[in-house]
Amino acid sequence: MITAFIHKFSSPKSFVILTEKLYPFFIIAGVSMLILGWTWGLLFAPQDAVQGNSYRIIFLHVPSVIFAELIYFFMAVCALMHLVWRVKLAAYLIKSAAPIGAMITFIGLFSGSIWGIPTWGTWWQWDARITSTLILFIMYLGILTLHASFSNLEKADRLMSILVVIGVVNIPLIKKSVDWWSTLHQPASISVSGSSSIDPSMLYPLLISAIGLGFTLISLGILSSRSYILSREKNKKWVSERV
Repeated sequence: MITAFIHKFSSPKSFVILTEKLYPFFIIAGVSMLILGWTWGLLFAPQDAVQGNSYRIIFLHVPSVIFAELIYFFMAVCALMHLVWRVKLAAYLIKSAAPIGAMITFIGLFSGSIWGIPTWGTWWQWDARITSTLILFIMYLGILTLHASFSNLEKADRLMSILVVIGVVNIPLIKKSVDWWSTLHQPASISVSGSSSIDPSMLYPLLISAIGLGFTLISLGILSSRSYILSREKNKKWVSERV
């Protein structure tokens, strides 16, 4: 029953048709919320009592790191679907999401390095969270390299999925490294279950920026996945009918 449900709602054709309708919403909402969140955070949020204006990079850095992890978790779910239920759309989505994940992880590392100069006095430290995030970036590149190294795309899809599942152990290391080891990073300022330590005047533009970035990344993912799906399915009748 579960298998039938998954295969019914995971055909490449259905995905392309659905995302064509959803794309305008995600791109308009994402860009609008990014503009609002970044304008609010960069121009109108108050200075931090300790870091002054240098903390304002938080409105880019924190959402970037959050979605670097979430994209990989999404890929891991897709990898399980591909390995267990042989859902080919899941493999297509992994291949399409990996470049976006690598890009946003690089932005998170780069923005963190800029933030580290006034905060720690250096742009890089082999801190547990920084190191595990660097490993995540390398994993994204490794997934793309592995897939590109095989001419047999079905075999490449399977090996890529296996690598994604293996690499998911790094996600809790990124998340919990601050709690498990002594690191330069402070504990999370935002809590879903409890109260957040960050002031609301800084929290609200941060949340808006995060949601806006999420919608924007989804829109990029839609473009990437649609392009890749049409490339992989180019010999299918439904693709030729679209041209």
